[in-house]
Amino acid sequence: MPLVVNTPAEKMTEPYPRRWWALLVLCLSLLIVVMANTSLIVAAPDMTRDLGLSSSDLQWVIDGYTVPYAALMLVLGSIGDKYSRRGALVLGLLIFAGGSVMGGLVDETALVITARAVMGVGAAVVMPATLSLLVAMFPKGERAKAITAWSATSGLAIAVGPLAAGWLLQDHAWGSTFLMNAPIAVLGVLGALLLVPPSKAEGMGRIDYVGGLLSIVSVGSLVYATIEGPHFGWGAGPITAAVIAGVGLLAFVAWELKHPNPMLNVRKFTERAFSGSMLAVLFFFFGTFGSIYYSTQFLQFVLGYDALETGVRLLPLAGAVFVGAAVTGRLAPKLGVKPVVGAGMVIGTAGVFLLTQIESGSTYTDFLASLLMLGFAIGLSLAPATDTIMGSFPESELGVGGGANDTALELGASLGIAILGSLLATSYKDKLTDLVGGHLPAAALDTAKDSVGGGLAVAEQVAKDPNGGPQQAQSLVDAVQESFAHAIAHTSLIGAIIMAVGTVIVIAVLPGRKATGKHDDEEETAQTSEKTETVGAV
Repeated sequence: MPLVVNTPAEKMTEPYPRRWWALLVLCLSLLIVVMANTSLIVAAPDMTRDLGLSSSDLQWVIDGYTVPYAALMLVLGSIGDKYSRRGALVLGLLIFAGGSVMGGLVDETALVITARAVMGVGAAVVMPATLSLLVAMFPKGERAKAITAWSATSGLAIAVGPLAAGWLLQDHAWGSTFLMNAPIAVLGVLGALLLVPPSKAEGMGRIDYVGGLLSIVSVGSLVYATIEGPHFGWGAGPITAAVIAGVGLLAFVAWELKHPNPMLNVRKFTERAFSGSMLAVLFFFFGTFGSIYYSTQFLQFVLGYDALETGVRLLPLAGAVFVGAAVTGRLAPKLGVKPVVGAGMVIGTAGVFLLTQIESGSTYTDFLASLLMLGFAIGLSLAPATDTIMGSFPESELGVGGGANDTALELGASLGIAILGSLLATSYKDKLTDLVGGHLPAAALDTAKDSVGGGLAVAEQVAKDPNGGPQQAQSLVDAVQESFAHAIAHTSLIGAIIMAVGTVIVIAVLPGRKATGKHDDEEETAQTSEKTETVGAV
C-alpha cells in the first residue's frame, strides 16, 4: 500500500485496512476542537487579569468560538460531501492551527476574540468531516464501535482540556493554551494525508446554498441571542437576533420542504429515532457543560485549587466516559437505542440534581459523584444516539449528518453555559446582596456581585484597608462563598428540572426496538441498492 492513500473509500471493494489507525487521526482532530472550549475554563482567570476583561469581554472570548462553530457546521459538512471530506478535514485543521497561533501571540481583547472566531470556523470544518469519514471508512458491522470511540473522545476532551491547560499554566502564560493546539493540528494533517482515504459523495447534485445561508442565519442568531440575552439583558440586540432566528428557521423549513435537493431534509425530524437522538445529544451537553462551567469555578475560587489541580480533579469524568462506552458496546446491540439512551438521560439528570446539595462547606468529594454520573451517562448514551443520527443519512449526505449531530452537540453546550450561567449569576447577586448589601460601598458591592472572582478581589482590598481589616474581609469571603454555593444549588435544581423534562421527551419520542430495527433494515436495503446502482454505472 502506498504511503499516501489515494483510493477513495467509496471505491474500495474490501474494508479499508488502515481504518482503525485512521480513526485515531479522526479522534485526535475531534479532541483538540472540543478541548478548545474546555481548556479556556481554567485559563479564564489568567486571561481576565492580564487583559483586563469585563464580564462581557470574557463571555465573547469564550463564545467567539461557539457562534461560527455552531452556525457553519451544516453548510461546511455539505461542502465536504461535495468536494472532499479528507480535504475538508485537512483545511479545517490548518485554519484551526492558524487561529490558535494568532490567539497565542496577540494581547488585545478584540484580537483574541477574532482568533477564537477563526478557530471556530476551523472547528466547524473539522467536526462534521470526522464523522462523515468515519462512516465512509467503516462497514456497518464495525460502525457502532468506531462511533463509540469517537463519542468517548468527546467526553475525554471535556476533562483533558482543563488538565492540559492547567499543566501549561503552571509555568507559562495563558497564550500557551492556544499554542498547544498548533502542533497537534499539524500532526492531524500529516495523519490525515498518510492514513485517511479520500472520500466524497457520489452523484451529489448542486449544493443548496440558499438553504445553507438560511441555516447560518438561523443558528447563528439563535446562539447569539442565547448568549447575550440571559447574561446581559434582553435589549434590542438579543431580541432582534431572536426574531431573526425564528423567522430564519421558518424560512429555512419552507425552503427545504420545496427544494429538490435540500441542504437538510427536514422531513427527517418526523422520524422518531432521528429527532429523539438529536434531542438526547442536545440535552446531554446542556447538562454536562453547564454543570462543569460552575463546578470548576467552585473548585478554583472556593476550594482554592489552581488550574492544574482543577484539571486533575476532572479526570474521573473522563474515566467514567470510558466505562460508559465499554458498557454501551455490550448493551446497545442487545437492548436497543431507547433503553440505553433513556437510562443515560436518567443518570445524567440525577448527576445534575446531586449538585443541589452543594453548600459553602462542601469539598471536592461532594462534586465527585456528579462528575462520575455525568461522564458515565455520556459514555453510555452518546454513541448510540450519534450512530442513530448518522444512520438516518444516505452515504451522499454523511457530512450533513455529521453537521446535524454536531450542531445539536454545540447548541446544547452553548445553551447550558448561557442559561445555567445566567441563572447562576442572578442567584449569586441576589444572595450576596441579601448578606452584605448594607455593609459595602456601592461601587465595591457592584464589583463583588459581578462574579465570585470579583467578590474575592474586593475582599482582598478590604483586608488592606486599616478601617476594615482581616476580620471584615473574612466575613466578605464567607458571604461570597455562601452566595456562590447557594447559586450552584439553586441553578442545579433548575438544570435538573430541565434535564428531567428532556428525559421524558426523549424517552417518549424514541421508538422501541422493533420500530428501530425495521427502520434499520429498510435503510440498509436502500443503501445496498444505491451502492449496486453506483457500481453498475461505473
